[in-house]
Amino acid sequence: MTPNLIKNIPEGKQFRLVKYFALASFIVLVIFSFPFSVFISQKAKDILIESYKNYALLLGENLNHQVFVYFSLPVVTKYGRVKLREEEQQNLMDQVIRDATHGFNIDVVNVYTANGIIGYSTDSRLFGKEPKKTQGFEEAMKGEKSSIVLSDEDDLWGLEIAKLEGRKVIRTYIPFHPPGTDFLIGVFEIVQDITEQYKSITTFQYYVFGLSILIMSLIFLTLLFIVHKAEQIIRHRTKEQQELEAQLHLSERLASIGEMVAGISHEIKNPLGIIQSTAELLGQLPNTDDKKKRLTNVITEETSRLNEKIMEFLDFARPQALNLQECRLEEIIKKNISFLGPELEKKHIRIENNLNGRSFKILADQELLYRAFLNIFINAIQAMVGDGTISVHISKEKDVYLIEIKDTGSGIPDKALKKIFNPFFTTKQKGSGLGLSIVKKTIEDHQGTLRIESKVNEGTLVSIQLPRRPQGSFSY
Repeated sequence: MTPNLIKNIPEGKQFRLVKYFALASFIVLVIFSFPFSVFISQKAKDILIESYKNYALLLGENLNHQVFVYFSLPVVTKYGRVKLREEEQQNLMDQVIRDATHGFNIDVVNVYTANGIIGYSTDSRLFGKEPKKTQGFEEAMKGEKSSIVLSDEDDLWGLEIAKLEGRKVIRTYIPFHPPGTDFLIGVFEIVQDITEQYKSITTFQYYVFGLSILIMSLIFLTLLFIVHKAEQIIRHRTKEQQELEAQLHLSERLASIGEMVAGISHEIKNPLGIIQSTAELLGQLPNTDDKKKRLTNVITEETSRLNEKIMEFLDFARPQALNLQECRLEEIIKKNISFLGPELEKKHIRIENNLNGRSFKILADQELLYRAFLNIFINAIQAMVGDGTISVHISKEKDVYLIEIKDTGSGIPDKALKKIFNPFFTTKQKGSGLGLSIVKKTIEDHQGTLRIESKVNEGTLVSIQLPRRPQGSFSY
């Protein structure tokens, strides 16, 4: 995206598409993390259930052998037939089954007769009951092994996420027949309560999903942070681009104005010089009376004032070639203060400074700096109506001098403060509006910086930084 295109996009919308993308990515990642967590946990559940089923099938095979060998054969041999209602046979069956299942994680073992009645159960409450026939029982009666999982709770919202409450039970049905034969005697039902194990996996499922949400949230926040930073950078660069374009347009406009001003000033300067010299000659003629002399003096003074304005225009319009030489800042400041002494006394303005005999050597154009500081002091004096103070403070920071000139005048309104360096802008009834433009140009020509801070009714602070020796310069 080019800077010009970005500039035309309203602020706040430049990265809205990226923000939408980040939000959409977050939603998509969350949506995909859900089936991922369900898939992982479901696999774990399937493995758990399958392991318990295999566990029960192996135990059933062992029970089939143990019961036939240690119960059925001895009972038939001794009594001729099996009658589990008899206490002795029941106790023997109980002993065999408990010995066979000792150490195994089994909750209940039921032994069904061929007609579907529970002939034996490790839960004495089930003796002699005829429960509802299940599909597993029917398959076992046909000689097939099977397991079913029973739950008294549905999945959460039907999303394959089990609730933490509820009970999970595996019922395994194994045909009971003599080893090596297909003769069906009954059915073994092995009941395993896997509620706690299932709950652990369900908890793990919640953890996986929660962790996925957390990771996605962190990624989303990171994306937002990156987008926010990128937005700040692009706004900053766009602002810089706009400022550079504005400076370029201003420079082009000022260059055109400068050429025009230089041409007009040159055309005016020559006839103005003739008018001034002619007025001076008329005032010196022998037969000139006092009235004529006063008039010629007025002409001379006004042409001099006009000539000064033309010189300002020329200073602004034409490039200044710096005449660099070793000089002292404190001497330039003192010369300004001395020149303005009568005006300072007239307005009762005090000067405070930290010069105190200190020396600040600098390589600069002494004349241009003198005129620049003079302009600043004159502005400060004109900003004060009654008594006031102008303070001058010079400090050294590495290879740079910091000059601060502060007045207690009326200050500059914020609206005007933004335009004070614009050529021909002035808040005075009289003035060309070029003073501060020339001052800024002079300071920048010396590779320095100029900053002005002001508050209405509190005064103005002019801060100037000047290198002790401009880069690329040499002493004479």
